[in-house]
Amino acid sequence: MRIAQLIAHHRFLITEAAPADPGPGEIQVRVHFCGICGSDLHNFAEGSVGDTPSVFPMVLGHEPTGTVLQTGPGVSGWQPGDRAFLEPAIYCYHCPMCRSGRHNLCDNIRFLSAGPEPGYFRDIVSIPEHCLVPIPDGVGLAEGTLFEPLAVALHSLQFADLTPGVSAAVFGCGPIGSLTVAVLKMHGVRRVYAVDPVPHRRELALAMGADVVIDPTQTDPSKEILAATNKRGVETVLDCVTHGGSLDHACIAVAKGGRVVATGIPSEARPMIHFHELRRKEAPLYNVRRSNNETHLAVELLAERSALLGPVVTHRTPMASIERAFSDLETYKDGVGKSVIQLA
Repeated sequence: MRIAQLIAHHRFLITEAAPADPGPGEIQVRVHFCGICGSDLHNFAEGSVGDTPSVFPMVLGHEPTGTVLQTGPGVSGWQPGDRAFLEPAIYCYHCPMCRSGRHNLCDNIRFLSAGPEPGYFRDIVSIPEHCLVPIPDGVGLAEGTLFEPLAVALHSLQFADLTPGVSAAVFGCGPIGSLTVAVLKMHGVRRVYAVDPVPHRRELALAMGADVVIDPTQTDPSKEILAATNKRGVETVLDCVTHGGSLDHACIAVAKGGRVVATGIPSEARPMIHFHELRRKEAPLYNVRRSNNETHLAVELLAERSALLGPVVTHRTPMASIERAFSDLETYKDGVGKSVIQLA
């Protein structure tokens, strides 16, 4: 099988290896598509994810779909050819965080694509049975890769404390940000302001339901949001980029008693925030750690709203050209929204 290894900044190497047979309770799957996540791009472009250095060589990719090849001992209910979403997180289920239901904070988590744990930019993977979720009819394998970022967007709303009639702002309109706009509107948010410097990403946010889009290169986004809300601000700000001063703008644009939710991962090891803006407003800052039990809701939404959500996937690139796909995404080339790698 082929494996795409990130071996240095901006450098991939395609290697060959024999696939491992599935062990007890495992299923061997052929990966068909795997999306490129923002954290993958951090590793490629910066050699770290926040304060966590990349460990080269590494196999990235944690937004995969595939089909069953064979099952290991003790597995029932899955047949060769069955289509599945492939979860990247393997929890211990025994630590205090798992026992309290916060599996995404598992003390012993194995997250495939993080550090030494190889991800899904490889043709064949054997994973525990519980990592497979059936793909409903009508959801394509390429569009199905949205299950993981959509679950992250849904998880971020756990901290947003949305009530009918509120307004919200989303900073960063890449795939996570655009999906966040969509789920905000599904939750009945009255008005969504979407901020991004890239024109085609503002267009994507509009397609997802944003009411107002703002170009931060042309105007001060927090001032514009305050002006539009009679200086009150919005009840919830979700920062899906945490770059270029967006966290500061989020602290300024949020209303008194509101909430700031940081979904993006800052490049800086110790990012600055406008602390006193939050203090004066008694507005908490919440951080999002992947997702937690939102996968099945994400799957339902992909099946029910495929016409809305599917177009977030704009580019499919064969595995042999994975380095080009990452470079194009880094430079926002060719109107790229969600870029997925095609393996089969």
